[in-house]
Amino acid sequence: MRFTHDTEPALVAVTALVNSGRTDTDTLATTDGLGDFLDTHGYTGRHDGDVTELQAVRALRDRLARFWDLDRDAAAEEVNRILRESGARPFVTRHDTADWHIHVTDSGDPLADRIGAETAMAFVDLIRADEFDRLRTCVADDCDCVLIDMSRNRSRRFCAERNCGNRASVAAYRARRSQIPHS
Repeated sequence: MRFTHDTEPALVAVTALVNSGRTDTDTLATTDGLGDFLDTHGYTGRHDGDVTELQAVRALRDRLARFWDLDRDAAAEEVNRILRESGARPFVTRHDTADWHIHVTDSGDPLADRIGAETAMAFVDLIRADEFDRLRTCVADDCDCVLIDMSRNRSRRFCAERNCGNRASVAAYRARRSQIPHS
């Protein structure tokens, strides 16, 4: 499934945001960690870089993580709440190398509001396209990271954060090898 040029990066970013607290080390534990996240995912605009902002983004992370447990109808209701609470006001803009696209908050709005609104808009695309079931949790027994399956055949089962797919392949290979009689 192909989405617009701004939906896919928002979906990748929300997955990384949620998973930032689900690995061995919380990568969103410090303001520097938040800065790294913003740089990695191309967030521009206001960034206060203080503990208050970090706490707001961490609270948003917990709220957004719940989407992986919601059905499509409940997700639509939560999307609407986030858009209302963030003060979303859609407008069309172009900047840097990006052609015309939608922004829903001003670049000077608080960071957590902007991330929440952008994520909500990406979820709107999933809901409208009846693709909300692409939100998944890693199937590895020892992992609770989330993923968004953007594969054409909807076959993605493992997260990228903990290398779970590779670990499962190695384990399956070793299991097969252990069943081969040795002479």
